[in-house]
Amino acid sequence: MARLVLITNLAALVIALGGCTEYDSGKGRLTARNVRETTDRHAVIAAAQDKEVDTVEGMAMHRRAYRESLVALIKHYKNTGNYMKRQWAEKELETLDTIPQYDYIIEASIAGPDLKASQEIPEADDLYYEALVLEDEANKLILIKNEDLLRLALDRYNSLIRDYPKSDKIDDAAYRAAKIYQGFKDYSIAALYYQRAFQWDPETVYPARYKAAYIFDKKLHQRSEALELYQQALELDPLNETQKQIANERVAELTTSD
Repeated sequence: MARLVLITNLAALVIALGGCTEYDSGKGRLTARNVRETTDRHAVIAAAQDKEVDTVEGMAMHRRAYRESLVALIKHYKNTGNYMKRQWAEKELETLDTIPQYDYIIEASIAGPDLKASQEIPEADDLYYEALVLEDEANKLILIKNEDLLRLALDRYNSLIRDYPKSDKIDDAAYRAAKIYQGFKDYSIAALYYQRAFQWDPETVYPARYKAAYIFDKKLHQRSEALELYQQALELDPLNETQKQIANERVAELTTSD
């Protein structure tokens, strides 16, 4: 009986610990392997004097130097015929490539709320449509998503926001990125990107206020923010009938609870 209680308690602990990381775990901020060796990805970010940006750039430089050193070491041992040490270096490189590496700079946060989606820029359009293709490819299977392709799509959306802040596609990129982050359960980041979509284009064709409100309401439990955004969504967003019904119900319930 005592053994059964112990097993039950251990199972409950595992479930509890798993629940702690269910959302905002940063899955959407893991760097796709295809872009891990890209250099100076944030070199043109505004506010580059910010201490966080400088620190993250320094860390990224050391990441790259470490990997490049291992590659050089493998080449050296291959040329000198030292099979034993070559195996060690190859194993270390293989392990390095499996370690989660996060992209700590969140472009929508750095860019701020005051950008305006205003100019048609062909290079930005190319990035946007490339991201759409990657996203579509990642979602080909109904039940299984290709997470690395989704991260590549996020990289393109964020590159667009970072490199072409005046593009008329920045609100589109923010909205599409928000949906991917929401799928990864990075709810705080998703809410931020939904907000940027309507901040950067107040007349955006997406129900971005509603989507942000829903996350604040159901996932982050920030009721006052949710109430305000539901009210704005009912006035300004292109909502379908289901979304209108949910928004009206939640406004009534949140107003009453206050």
